[in-house]
Amino acid sequence: AKAYSGRFARLRAPGKLDAAADLVNAVAAAYDPHTSYLPPADEANFNIQMTGSLEGIGAVLREKDHHIEVVELVPGGASWRDGRLDPGDLILSVANEREDAVDVVDMPLDQVVKMIRGPKGTVVRLQIQKATGVQQIVAITRDVVVIEEAFARGAVLQAPGARAAYGYIFLPSFYGGRGPDQRTAAADVSALLADLKARKVEGVVIDMRGNGGGYLGDAVAMAGALIDRGPVVQIEDARGRREVLSDDEPGTAYDGPVVLLVDRFSASAAEIVAGALQDYRRAVVVGTSPTHGKGTVQSVIDLDRFAGKGSDLGVFKVTVQQFFRVSGASTQREGVTPDVILPDPFGHLETGERTLDHAVPWKQIDAAPHAAWSGRWDAAALTARSATRVAKDKGFARIVTLARTFAARAKDTRVPLARAAYDEYRKAQRDALAAGDVDQDKAPQRFAVKLLAEEALAAPAPGGKVDDRLSRWKTTLARDSWVAESLRVLDDMRRK
Repeated sequence: AKAYSGRFARLRAPGKLDAAADLVNAVAAAYDPHTSYLPPADEANFNIQMTGSLEGIGAVLREKDHHIEVVELVPGGASWRDGRLDPGDLILSVANEREDAVDVVDMPLDQVVKMIRGPKGTVVRLQIQKATGVQQIVAITRDVVVIEEAFARGAVLQAPGARAAYGYIFLPSFYGGRGPDQRTAAADVSALLADLKARKVEGVVIDMRGNGGGYLGDAVAMAGALIDRGPVVQIEDARGRREVLSDDEPGTAYDGPVVLLVDRFSASAAEIVAGALQDYRRAVVVGTSPTHGKGTVQSVIDLDRFAGKGSDLGVFKVTVQQFFRVSGASTQREGVTPDVILPDPFGHLETGERTLDHAVPWKQIDAAPHAAWSGRWDAAALTARSATRVAKDKGFARIVTLARTFAARAKDTRVPLARAAYDEYRKAQRDALAAGDVDQDKAPQRFAVKLLAEEALAAPAPGGKVDDRLSRWKTTLARDSWVAESLRVLDDMRRK
């Protein structure tokens, strides 16, 4: 009841731009699903996602009943270094420099976050309540908060008994920015590839599962790091004018075998890279299903540039172009179909561009001339060998069982109302879920993992605090069935 009362209170007191945002987005959605208005709070979150950093105190917050609760502290952030704020603390009021404190009880989370964020070097005062009930004022100097999980990271993987060691790069998005010191996805991946090459790995898995896209230029640059010159993607606007974006730099950052790992949530810029490397036969695409299918390009318009400084109106994203693979096919609606398909834990979900209202239709244009990579492998043989292994893998068998269970539940909308029959119904559901339990925390280790940033695991942290993010990621990675099968595909690619 407490949670719902807070929600109803916010509905009765909408923000000044809420009604305008609802109206504009209702109209925009009738044209295509990616043309939309982002009010200031959404714009700020969009920028954080694209740059992997923000200016604030480095605390993850959530709404709890009528209060704002600290969920966790970002390692290395201002709050983490300060040491007085702890997970579980409740924030009662917020005050900026030379301003009175503002009571934030019953205030929407996005408004509280906006008050707490601010320029590096400024001070924010928080009135907090500890789990013991003790209240105190904590003054924290804001700083740049770097969200390390938003950036590419790498490792060297080796299966038990295997002679070959393989490289692994996880790329969560195509991040970037305009600042001279801003990290970019393309530069980070190129640096990781160079590091892996120096370690003499026999192949590389680039994991783009869940990668929703980002900067188009970074996608072109990353694909260019793996091909020796040539077109990467074609773009067409509403008037039919076309442009080919190419890699003009000679040479590659890495010339060994590559597997691109994707899933149904890989979208946009990730699909550009997957499509280009598949068309060049530069990489084998391994995945659980066709990718999302977002084949359009958006331009971001800063409304404050037109309304005047200090207006704080947010931005408008407008679909202006459609992109096409070098083969001439669009990824719009259809996505990129993997060369090797693995069991999909989300196979029961209706996702992808094709499920969205008013999505731009698929089309084909002429191919851009390009030369295939010199590496060769038998795609049919790769698929057959992988299918044979997957059929015998107990972990994948449980994933298939679970996906079928969820699919059956989605189709069966009947629920018995009699108590005894309902109890039997619930027991049958629990038994079916138990049969397909794929808890990765309980899965066995599939391969050895040595992080490229291994030394960071042992690095001392300020105040004796422990940053265990890399350690937890390393443990999770070592149990990943999809990465394990990708390593076996690399083995097959090296068979000649």
